[in-house]
Amino acid sequence: MNAEFIEALGQLEKEKGISKDILIDAIEAALISGYKRNFHSAQNVRVDINRNNGQVRVFARKTVVEDVLDPRLEISLEAAREINPAYQLGDIVEIEVTPADFGRIAAQTAKQVVTQRIREAERAVIYQDFIDREDDIVTGVVQRADNRYYYVDLGRVEALLPHSETMPGERFKHGDRVKTYITKVEKSTKGPQIFVSRTHPGLLKRLFELEVPEIYDGIVEIKSVAREAGQRSKVAVYSRDPNVDPVGACVGHRGMRVQTIVNELRGEKIDIVRWSDNTEEWIANALSPSKVISVTIYEEEKMARVVVPDYQLSLAIGKEGQNARLAAKLTNWKIDIKSESEANPGPEDAELPSPEEQD
Repeated sequence: MNAEFIEALGQLEKEKGISKDILIDAIEAALISGYKRNFHSAQNVRVDINRNNGQVRVFARKTVVEDVLDPRLEISLEAAREINPAYQLGDIVEIEVTPADFGRIAAQTAKQVVTQRIREAERAVIYQDFIDREDDIVTGVVQRADNRYYYVDLGRVEALLPHSETMPGERFKHGDRVKTYITKVEKSTKGPQIFVSRTHPGLLKRLFELEVPEIYDGIVEIKSVAREAGQRSKVAVYSRDPNVDPVGACVGHRGMRVQTIVNELRGEKIDIVRWSDNTEEWIANALSPSKVISVTIYEEEKMARVVVPDYQLSLAIGKEGQNARLAAKLTNWKIDIKSESEANPGPEDAELPSPEEQD
């Protein structure tokens, strides 16, 4: 190694943010192993790299003792004082043992260490970048697929999109551009692993934040999201400004804003409902598009009994109970839906008295 190599390490420090001293310390540690391996040495050694000219020197470290039992690790007091009269028992003596061709080994080792450290530093930067983007949307290009994952190129790294995190019937081919939601970022021996989803409720929330300026500006707030991916979702919104209609802001002019999101989610139906701090009103809104006659709250059971017009019962419950199920998820309340005739039976629905009662 030479002064040019030291300059190159300085340049790396500026470009990659990897400390030159840390790199040199790592090279020195690797060279100790390289020396012992290549020269079959069991002695304690120290490798020193000159920070100015890059010169590499190897020193055997020996302890000063009265009686030498292992000459590879020990040196007599008499021999030590021939080197320097100041040595005492227990001191460490360093004797240069640099092999003639050690420069070649040093160059190869340094290259491997630097390459590895650069790779580790780049992985650390990528990890730090993406750990800060958990719960965010990224757009990538599908590269390939296997039985478990789609591999989505995000530029500097591939994300893993599990098949279980795609919407029903959704299939991707090589080259497809796809928006996904980062659910988890993990460290691994091969670098950061980034897991993404197309079914997570957070994807819907982030799409609204990107599409609706009032949400981005903090005027309109998304209070909760309930989603059955690829089929139907409910989004509860609230406006901090009484002059701004939160539902209208999310729907957009002629429905353009919400339609853009529906298209991204391959036709998923989206109900946008107004959040309220009044529980009865909030639950009634959550059952939209069904009309609601009354809501009775049972605080201890965290349950609500909802009465709807007879002709609205199937709409309130929804296909296979989907509307009621999503409303319950959205509000975090158990919801029991009754038709008006069930809740208020007429005289013709009353039970006939028993024969004993008639007598």
